[in-house]
Amino acid sequence: MTANRVPDQVLDRLHENLRAAGIQPDPADIQGIIAKGFLSRLLDFEKLVAALPSDATPDYLNSWAPGPATSQQPAADAPDPASPIGAVAAQLRARQVSPQELTEQALAQIAAHDPALNAFQLVLAEQARAAARRAAHELAAGHDRGPLHGIPIAIKDLLAMRGTRTTAGSRIFAERVTDFDAAAVERLEAAGAVIIGKTRLSEFAYSPGSNNAHYGPTHNPWEAAHDTGGSSSGSGAAVAAGLVFAALGTDTGGSIRIPASLCGIVGFKPTFGRISLYGVTPLAWSLDHLGPMTRSVADAALLLAALAGPDPRDTRTRLGSEFALPNLKAGVHGLRIGVLGNDGSGGALGTPAAIAAWQSGLAALAAAGAELIPVDAPQLEALRLVNGAILGLEASAFHEPMLRTRLNDYGEFMRQRVVAGYAYGPRAFLQAQQARAALRRECNALFERIDLLSTPTQPGTAPTLGNIGSTVFTGPFNALGWPAISMPVGLDAGLPLGLQLAGRPWDDATVLRAAYALESALPVPTPN
Repeated sequence: MTANRVPDQVLDRLHENLRAAGIQPDPADIQGIIAKGFLSRLLDFEKLVAALPSDATPDYLNSWAPGPATSQQPAADAPDPASPIGAVAAQLRARQVSPQELTEQALAQIAAHDPALNAFQLVLAEQARAAARRAAHELAAGHDRGPLHGIPIAIKDLLAMRGTRTTAGSRIFAERVTDFDAAAVERLEAAGAVIIGKTRLSEFAYSPGSNNAHYGPTHNPWEAAHDTGGSSSGSGAAVAAGLVFAALGTDTGGSIRIPASLCGIVGFKPTFGRISLYGVTPLAWSLDHLGPMTRSVADAALLLAALAGPDPRDTRTRLGSEFALPNLKAGVHGLRIGVLGNDGSGGALGTPAAIAAWQSGLAALAAAGAELIPVDAPQLEALRLVNGAILGLEASAFHEPMLRTRLNDYGEFMRQRVVAGYAYGPRAFLQAQQARAALRRECNALFERIDLLSTPTQPGTAPTLGNIGSTVFTGPFNALGWPAISMPVGLDAGLPLGLQLAGRPWDDATVLRAAYALESALPVPTPN
């Protein structure tokens, strides 16, 4: 099915399901759905699930992972002093700089550069100053909350924070003020971090680009005419531009890793259930992840250690999901890294420059002692279809009440994309869950031969503003719920290129260890 041709039975089902839900889109939106290709993979999905036995056990009745695994790596004694956060944490404790100075520097950087970047939805200057004063007093009194104490950090504007607006990048929630904190906010504050503001995102986080009809795009710090990727666009730009030391993003189909790749930073999506999503506006409940976006792997590990752990308010989290800071310097000797020859459907992995940069990263890992193993992974193509189906179905379910009453308050892209989810049939969610269970088993078998799987994060560099990134390599690991990281590995025409490493569920430490080895060989570039 091509982007400009949708079978009549699909359109009939779309109209029927919309009528049943009491949603009345304009005919122009239906034409927009067709023109934008939002239904282009639906028949491929239906072909995939048609081959499943009707009595196949769905994913939600399977144990998709045995539970958090205990890392075999020895715990690190302290943060890496060479990382940006590790270095400034040492300066704070040596009283060479204060939390107040760090906060004022961050606020000054935001004031100077954000008008051009459009990375921040909300700057919390007074709250940040109060948190910095509190951190300074605690450190002076010997109450050290850990390496994030006094460090300015930004959060994506999907996360609730008491007394602040949480817009989710939308007009519908433009004035929504919460009286509670998201679990991730609670844990950042418990670690002493200074939350300096909330970052922009695509509307309701439903785009791999920064396109937002209400608040405008976020410009790439490397080249202002290019996009940051999405949906964690502001977090990616703020970290890449050096406005903050780190930021939180969410990832449903690649929304941490895409902007990380396109902005030349580290973006880590941990195992599903590792970090609580309580207080985070959902996009798709069974695909959403939350994770760090940083300038180094060591800093990503620091944030993960602060954020991870079970939360009774979020049943997706697992007992024992806490994360101890691993020994990132343990190396990669003997690690088996799967290397693809195509994108899983027989297509190219990306542009020649993207492939060359990815291969340079793989060569660096091999030089450090890893074993590169050629693999074929057709499961990736099937997982793309499953991720797209579940995303469309879960997103439309969350938005249905608002689609009935405030349809025209959505931007065109978001409105058409979420309405397109109604084209799936009534059995599609069950079938997607049956397919996901089968694909997990196949991927488990694949990972008996390898420890990690590597792909380019994006098929190329950042597109120009008005265009969006790709979920082709990122979305499959949301469907699986397995950990994956994007690392910068080179430049093409002055724009960053990324490499993705994905691992077994709960083996976040191995993913980070390999990423650290890669980073040591190929230092993270910075925009001029």
